[in-house]
Amino acid sequence: MAENNFVDYVKIFCRSGKGGAGSAHFRREKYIPKGGPDGGDGGRGGHVILKGNAQMWTLLHLKYRKHVFAGHGEPGRGQCSSGANGEDVILEVPLGTVARDGETGEFLFEITQDGETEILVRGGRGGLGNVNFKSATNQTPMYAQPGEDYQEGWMILELKILADVGLVGFPSAGKSTLLSVVSAAKPKIADYPFTTLTPNLGIVGHRENRSFVMADIPGIIEGAHEGKGLGLRFLRHIERNSMLLFMVPADSKDHRKEYNILLNELEQFNPELLDKDRFLVISKSDFLDDDLKREISAELADIPHMFISSVTGQGIMQLKDKIWEILNKHTA
Repeated sequence: MAENNFVDYVKIFCRSGKGGAGSAHFRREKYIPKGGPDGGDGGRGGHVILKGNAQMWTLLHLKYRKHVFAGHGEPGRGQCSSGANGEDVILEVPLGTVARDGETGEFLFEITQDGETEILVRGGRGGLGNVNFKSATNQTPMYAQPGEDYQEGWMILELKILADVGLVGFPSAGKSTLLSVVSAAKPKIADYPFTTLTPNLGIVGHRENRSFVMADIPGIIEGAHEGKGLGLRFLRHIERNSMLLFMVPADSKDHRKEYNILLNELEQFNPELLDKDRFLVISKSDFLDDDLKREISAELADIPHMFISSVTGQGIMQLKDKIWEILNKHTA
């Protein structure tokens, strides 16, 4: 997916439709000059609705649509005719889209299924016509309800990438290179921090035509949970991954410390992330000899890990086997 086409955050102003007024009409015909009340109900105001679309991967189509207005309900009419409902506005969004109140940041709902619909802003109810107020003691009600007013406000839509495996690591840890080797994804790769500015998705083929989805998340730095670096904007994507693949380069000065910093950033952002399955790979391991590998393994004795090199292919097949095993351990 092109970097400038990936949009995972939009803020839009939404207004629902106003409910139509009920009618205070009375039946008046040539031979029935004093017929009873027959005023119909007003129509419901249009909703603003979000609908999940499994074929969409970005909120780009909403980036420049800053105002969304639904239609107003029609007023009721005589002969107990109800007014037409206002036209709904249906916004299709990728799976993993979270809706929040734009003023308070309050979580509203999340779209996770294809075809799933949720009302973002509810239209006003139509008013009742005077026929609803007829009673034994009030045969000719002269009044009807007005329709409910519309609702409006700023809404935030955030996209959380849906993937089986999320790559977690500091900038230049080799995440993009790994994704480019194991899938057909072509992320931007260079030897400087923050090469990856948007998440990249790749479908990783495995044995016997099996596959899983891997997401390259922009690099995390210490203090990311406080908004440093690319910060909170991309940490949320990790929430939707089934497992987390931590990456620490072989030339790191302290592999355990780097792993613990990454773990701490996730915990500070959302403690539930630590409940996910996780595995550590030491990337760029092609220049390590057996003695260095043994030293690093001793340092990480209590952390499940593996040595790989995306350049030479060292350990790549074994890594895919391990990922598949972790992803399917609950169904095995």
